[in-house]
Amino acid sequence: MTVDPELVIHPDADDLAFSVAARLITAIVDAQSTGGVAHVVLTGGRVAAVVYRAVAESPARVEVDWQRVEFWWGDERFLPAGDPERNETQARDAFLSALDVDPARVHPMPADTGQGAEAAAAAYAAELEAAGSPTFDVLMLGVGPDGHVASLFPGYPQLGVTDVAAVAVHDSPKPPPTRVSLTLPLLDRAREVWFVVSGADKSEAVAKALADGDVPAARPKGENRTLWLLDEAAAQQVR
Repeated sequence: MTVDPELVIHPDADDLAFSVAARLITAIVDAQSTGGVAHVVLTGGRVAAVVYRAVAESPARVEVDWQRVEFWWGDERFLPAGDPERNETQARDAFLSALDVDPARVHPMPADTGQGAEAAAAAYAAELEAAGSPTFDVLMLGVGPDGHVASLFPGYPQLGVTDVAAVAVHDSPKPPPTRVSLTLPLLDRAREVWFVVSGADKSEAVAKALADGDVPAARPKGENRTLWLLDEAAAQQVR
């Protein structure tokens, strides 16, 4: 059962990022408190990179058993492994390489090795199924100026896909043109969904989403909690 979104506004992008980092550490500790494994879905983008670095540098990171965290991604740019534009590369460089994670519990979306994005999407869906189709503890999302989330863009047919966990996306309106994305049912399969958004260029999309407007960002909802974590610039049209 989903609940109404909660809005938290921070003065600027740096304050937002450091607050999200602290919140993420706390959420993982809470998820592990009963002895289980925490499942976290990562996102990409400028704020995410600062969040991840802040996690790696936080003294509180020692409270987390990083060996018991499963890392997933909401979407990925379909590029060769190690490409600096990949969300995976960003996360590894910013914090995963600095933490004592279990490599077997880091689940990047497949890189482009010539197999095609459809095959990559099918492989990621199979990996999720092999892991028991987990309910994610925290799923983080950015929001584009057009209101897209993950790589689900306004008007694209992937928004209507409900029978698979991941899809290929071609002709993306922002480069690179080929991507892999979780589908909306998977973005809903999280105890907490966090939208982490900064910048005035996102403010119109944020306002539309919070008003249940016709943008993809209006769709994902957490089972227990949906958080919109914003800086003042991204929130300016909400007020």
